[in-house]
Order: sequence, then structure tokens, then C-alpha cells
Amino acid sequence: MIGSWFMVSGDSGSRLAALEKRLAWLEEQSRRKDLVILDQIERIRELEAALDDARRGGKRQAAPFSKGDPRPEPKRPGRKPGSAHGRHGHRPIPDREPDRVLDAGIVGGCPDCGGEVVVDRVVAQFQVDIPPVTPIVTRFDVAVGHCACCGRRVQGRHVEQTTDALGAAASGVGPTAKAWGSWLHYGLGLSFSKVAQVLARLGIDVTAGAICAASQRSASTELVPVHHQLVERANQSPVVVMDETGWRVGGGRAWLWEATNAEVTVYWVAPGRSFDDATVVIDGDFDGIIVRDGWIVYDQYEHASHQSCLGHLLRRCHEMEADLPRRDRTVPAQAKAILKDALAARGLDPAGRQTAAVELAGRIETLCARPVGHDANRRLLKHLGHQGPHLFTFLTADPALGVDATNWRAETGIRPAVVNRKVWGGNRTWRGAETQGRITSVIRTATQHGIDAVDYLAARARSPDPGLATLLG
Repeated sequence: MIGSWFMVSGDSGSRLAALEKRLAWLEEQSRRKDLVILDQIERIRELEAALDDARRGGKRQAAPFSKGDPRPEPKRPGRKPGSAHGRHGHRPIPDREPDRVLDAGIVGGCPDCGGEVVVDRVVAQFQVDIPPVTPIVTRFDVAVGHCACCGRRVQGRHVEQTTDALGAAASGVGPTAKAWGSWLHYGLGLSFSKVAQVLARLGIDVTAGAICAASQRSASTELVPVHHQLVERANQSPVVVMDETGWRVGGGRAWLWEATNAEVTVYWVAPGRSFDDATVVIDGDFDGIIVRDGWIVYDQYEHASHQSCLGHLLRRCHEMEADLPRRDRTVPAQAKAILKDALAARGLDPAGRQTAAVELAGRIETLCARPVGHDANRRLLKHLGHQGPHLFTFLTADPALGVDATNWRAETGIRPAVVNRKVWGGNRTWRGAETQGRITSVIRTATQHGIDAVDYLAARARSPDPGLATLLG
């Protein structure tokens, strides 16, 4: 009995030691998990505070343009003294003869002692100003008759007339004033009511509704042919840069699309963000090069070559480096280094660019093959693996095509529309959205080629469209 008791006691002792060892291990694991949980709780607090700030900031009118809180020790305002002052800017003297010459002579004697003043020299000073604006009223004496043979009514027309309306509609606003209205609204983002105020200041009383109706008539008549030609030219181009942004039509969600290059820019508003919405303007069988962001819809252009925007990827990597724990920042840091090396390779000769593209593609493939633990890193590597064939097209394409590494051209072209959306929210009807696309396409393309959009719109109202060559200069 005594021996049996010692045997049992011995077994219990070893089991107790094992249980104590197991308990110590569990306590250590629990302590580590508690530390992780505390870190996660603190991180959640930081992210909730950042999300709250972002939500509140988005509701402020100045949110898109705010630079954040001022610095505690801002730089001294104004130009730097000494050699760091920079180039001294000044308004150049007008390059044409002055319309008026006024004498700014010295009247009277010396302002201090009253003595006689001797003029030593006369120097020129120039002033450019806006003269008083007076609208021009034109009366057209329209001959109305009939055919002596068939009795059909015949009405004369002057080349400066924009309409054949008589009677109650015999008084209207001229094409230049209408063009100013369209440009101020679609080009500069003023609401129709503010455009009416500007024209009233110039001496032309017109309602906001009349400006809107005139713009719609212009977009549905004289601008239709040139818009069709812009779409054709975009589809025939070797390179287009595409982008899209949120829009509103009648208070409902829509999307404003853009396709642009160095020659033309085309906008259109579509209900969604799908491939069908993209092919409203850029055909599904487009076989050129599309520079775009990482939106998966663009991959459905199967006949085209692609260049995915490196700028978007660099910003994503930068944000990940700021958000991830230190041990998980290696992946975005390595990805950013590869993308920066790709941008640096743009200065190489064609052969060097080709070699660099192959090397960089291998580095991306190696990076994507490495195991990672953080979900954000896995998503980044999955995206890089999917976009890998489209990352270095700007290095392998013909340099003469001017393929960009980023979609900056589309971002620049879409920014005015974003400002307009901030000011007046979008379009009320789909007819207005169609007008938006056509007029902004013409204005943007004219601006690209240094053509006065107001003069162009006014000329189109007076005469049929002469073709795209006039718009492209």
C-alpha cells in the first residue's frame, strides 16, 4: 500500500509539473495577446479619430482646398531677401499703340516751398483697363415673300443671323452673348444664375433659364457634327488617357467619364461605371494604348495595350508605409522603390528602356511571389500581380507616341468638372448631362489648341460647322 501510494504520488507530481508548465505557457501567450489587443485598441482609437476628422472635414465647403492646420512656426511671408529673392516679375509694356495719350504734367510750383519747377524728363506709364461695355443692337430687315410659280413662302436671311424666328420671337440674344454664357457656365463653373448676373452687368438682361435653353439648343444642333468628329478622332488615336469621377443627374448617382490625349478631349455622363458606360465613346475594340488607373473595368479593352498609372500605386504605397506597423512596411517600400526606378528609366535610350522594363518586371514578379502575413500587403501584391503586364508599357512603347507613366493628363482634364460639381452639383436632367458632355468637350479641346472657345461657339451659331480642322487650329 505504501509503495503504491508513492507511485501514485510520483505520477501526480510529474503531471502537476507538466500542468504548471502548460499554465505558464498559456499565461505568456495570454500576456502577448493582451499586448496585441491593447495595441489594436489604441490603433482603432487613432483610426476612428482620423475617420471622424475626415467626415467632418468633407462637410466643410473649403474641405477640398484646405491645407490643414497652420504650422506653429510658419515661414516668413513674402520673397526672400538677397540673392534668394528670385526673378523679379513685372507687367510687360503693351505691344500695341496706346488708344489714348494723356498728359500728366506738373501743375503749380514746388509742393514744399512753392518755387518754380523745372521739368527734367518725361517718362511713359501704361495702364490697361476695361472700357465701358455697351451692347450692340442689330436690326435685320427680313424680306418675306412668296414664289410666283408655286406660292411657297420665302424668307431672306443675313449671314450674321442665327435664327429665322419672327413675331413674338423676333427679339433675341446674339451668338456672342450666348457663347459667353456657355463658356462661363461650362468652362468656368458659374451657375446659370450667376452667368445671368454677369451678362446683366454687361448690359444684356437675360434669365438663367434662357441661357440654359440656348446652351441645350447649341449642343443639340450646331455642335453635334464637331462632337461626333471628336469622338472619331479619339477612337483613331494611338493613345488615350481615361478616367471617371462621380457625378449627379437629377440628384441621382451618375459618372462623368473622360478620354483625352494631347490632341482632343471628350467628356460624357453615364449612369454607371461599367464597361458598357465606358464604350459609349471609346469603342470596345479600341486597339491603341489606354493609360488609366487600376479600375478593373478598363481590363475589358482586350484589343488595347494598357499603362496602369504609377502615381496611384506610389500614393498607395506611401499611405501603407504610414499606416502599417514597422515590421510590415517592407513590401510597400520595395514596391515603391521598383516604381521609382521605373520612372527614372524614362531618361534612358530606347534600348536601355527595353532592358529596364524586363528587369523591373522580374523584380515585380519576385516581390509578388514572397509570402506575407498582413492583409493589406496581400492585397497590394495581388493588385501588382494583376497589373504587372501594364506597369511598364511607357518604357516599351514607341517614344514618339508619348505614353505617360501616369494618368496625369486625365486628372488635369477632369479637375474643372470636379470644381463645377462642387459649385452646382451636376445636371438636373439627362438632356442637360448630354449638353454638359458636348460643350465641355469642345471647350477643353479648343483650350488645348489655344483657340478662343467663345469665338468658336459664336461662329458655330452663325454658320454650319466647317469640320474639326478649325477646332484643332
